[in-house]
Amino acid sequence: MIFKDKAGAVGNVAEEPDELDKLDEALTNFRLSIHAWSEAAFSRQRTAVAPVAPKKVWRLALGWALGCVLVAGGASAGLWQHQQREMRNAAARVAEQQHLQEQLVAQQRSQQARQEDDDLLAKVDSDVSREIPTAMEPLAQLMAEDENP
Repeated sequence: MIFKDKAGAVGNVAEEPDELDKLDEALTNFRLSIHAWSEAAFSRQRTAVAPVAPKKVWRLALGWALGCVLVAGGASAGLWQHQQREMRNAAARVAEQQHLQEQLVAQQRSQQARQEDDDLLAKVDSDVSREIPTAMEPLAQLMAEDENP
């Protein structure tokens, strides 16, 4: 390989012939070492992997399948328990809200009953505090007219 001609054609500064010889030698050595390494790698002894017996393959597959089933079962059981807990909490909240509404309705009813009782007592008080009963008012007016002249 001569680099001088190509380098001179491109316009690069020509290097000393001593350096070019060193470069040629280095590249040749590199090429030879690569070929030697490839030959050694190709010719070395390789160990063959023994095929796995079908019985072992099925055991391995069955073990993995059972492991996956266990993991999936554990995860789904955890999700189911979480869902049940959430449903119980929601039911408890609904029951508490219903209880509060029932208490509110009971308070309103008791207030209405108290108001009705107060109105009835006020009517009774006004009826009792009259000097003359309602049925006797016409007679009372006649008596009042007789006393005036």
